[in-house]
Amino acid sequence: MNHTGTANGAALGVSPQAVAAGIGERADPRAVLADRVDELYGQMWLGIVTTLAIGAIATIEFWSERLRELVTAWWCLVLIVTAASAALLYNYRRSPDKSSNPQQWLRWLGIAALANGANWGIAGAVFFPSHTDEQQVFLAFLLAGMMSGGIPVYAASWAIFAIYAAGIVVPLTYVLAMFGNRLFTEIAVLVPMFYAINVAIAYRLTQVFHAGYRLRHAYGTLTEDYSVLNGRLERQLLELDEARRQVEASGRKLALFAERAPIAVLELDPAGAITAVNYAAELLFGYTGAELAGRNIRFLVKPEFQSDFDLKWNHIAASNSPEAGVIRTSRRDGIDVLCEWTFTPLVNQEGTIIGMLAQGRDVTAQREAERVKKEFTSTLSHELRTPLTSIIGSLQLINTGIVGEVPDDVSELTRVAERNAQRLLDLINDLLDVEKIESGKLTMSPEVVPVDDLVREAMVLNQALAERFKVRFELRNEVPGSEVVADRKRLLQVMTNLLSNAAKFSPEGGAVDIDVQGRAGNVRVAVHDRGPGIPEAFRGRIFGRFAQADSTASRAKGGTGLGLAICKRLIEMMQGKISFEDRAGGGTTFWFELPRN
Repeated sequence: MNHTGTANGAALGVSPQAVAAGIGERADPRAVLADRVDELYGQMWLGIVTTLAIGAIATIEFWSERLRELVTAWWCLVLIVTAASAALLYNYRRSPDKSSNPQQWLRWLGIAALANGANWGIAGAVFFPSHTDEQQVFLAFLLAGMMSGGIPVYAASWAIFAIYAAGIVVPLTYVLAMFGNRLFTEIAVLVPMFYAINVAIAYRLTQVFHAGYRLRHAYGTLTEDYSVLNGRLERQLLELDEARRQVEASGRKLALFAERAPIAVLELDPAGAITAVNYAAELLFGYTGAELAGRNIRFLVKPEFQSDFDLKWNHIAASNSPEAGVIRTSRRDGIDVLCEWTFTPLVNQEGTIIGMLAQGRDVTAQREAERVKKEFTSTLSHELRTPLTSIIGSLQLINTGIVGEVPDDVSELTRVAERNAQRLLDLINDLLDVEKIESGKLTMSPEVVPVDDLVREAMVLNQALAERFKVRFELRNEVPGSEVVADRKRLLQVMTNLLSNAAKFSPEGGAVDIDVQGRAGNVRVAVHDRGPGIPEAFRGRIFGRFAQADSTASRAKGGTGLGLAICKRLIEMMQGKISFEDRAGGGTTFWFELPRN
């Protein structure tokens, strides 16, 4: 494998040194320096032991009565420097963040190295002139050995070695030069040369160490990168495999959905030819899939509508966007069918249409129902409401005595007739409101409405209703100056409905309490009654159309079952919300909230 890499490098004109240099560039300089510092401290114990051992030998050799005090002082200095170096090594080993600040530890090591070298340099400067020739030779040999011995200890940093060796060489060279002996003077010239050679050796060793550490870290980084890359590739392969399974499952689900969908689904090629249909399409058009396959989709469009269809088809081809519309088609048995179609182009990455998906459903019955509904609404509005209003007006004239006195039995019948006619008119009005809301034709006229004034107005307008059911309306709380933006007429309609319901279901002689509160940017209006409450089974559909908890009681009290459904939609159209809750002590509270102006 290595031979292949070398051959490839040679073939590309790249030397192994250049490859190593390129890999070394990936190393973190801070991490490399931290490793060099760790190497220096790792060799520090060797220097400490050597200093103690050779220092003890030198102390014994230089000991004499004449130099006893100097030798003792020097030995104490050796012990102090050695102890300081040992303390530095101990602190380095115990430091938890030594790798984060290698420069500081390198500076401390430089100071320790200078002190150690200066200690030996002082020994040379003090003891060299004071001893015999044999002892001088021993001292020169000892100092040369200590300087050379520093190379393996400080090889990881030539600058530290240079500082250490300079501490030895400078004092010794000075003494040799000043001694007055020709031989020593010549030696004083050779010592700096010897120092320079040792520094050069240390420099070369430092470069080797530095390159080695860089390569080690670079290869470590590459190994980590390859591990991360392999893990990422493995995860991506797993994700791709999972995505493939999901795509396959989705394809099967889509095929099953298209096959069993209740709407007609047709697959088309870019030219509009039918390639596949589902069972619903066969039922809709009366043709089998084999009979439709290969035919153009225009075959299903009535001739008089094909020009409009062609315009929509060309728009889809030009815009690559879906298109929907209602198209009249003919079944195999000749019956015209009104279909609501959606055409969705299938586009590849180059923006080219590679197919088309057509979905259609029969809306003939729906359109017919809408037509009948409109006719019914028109009948309610014109054929029933208008004459009914006239009838109610006439009955009211009779009941108020404007047209003269009538017998009591006749009066009772006219009052019953008026109430039933009014209930019928309320039902018609509610039905018309519901139709407008569902068709989106109900318009709002928003304005700034003082809530307290509106509540009081609603109480006055419904006072007759309260008297009829023998209850009273009481305003318990107000928020002066509170305003909302709403349709005043429709908001009065909501209040009327809530007050009407509360009055109907409150016990005779009871009170219907109304209060207005401010709540976090909203205004809440609540209507409290003391009625029988709302059954648990009915609560989920209380705001539905024609919803009544007890039909017998509702008929006795009157009502259409549409009021709360209309209230909910009106409040929502005014950006509010409406709900209900049980009232403490019995009864129900209906409330609505609108944003405060």
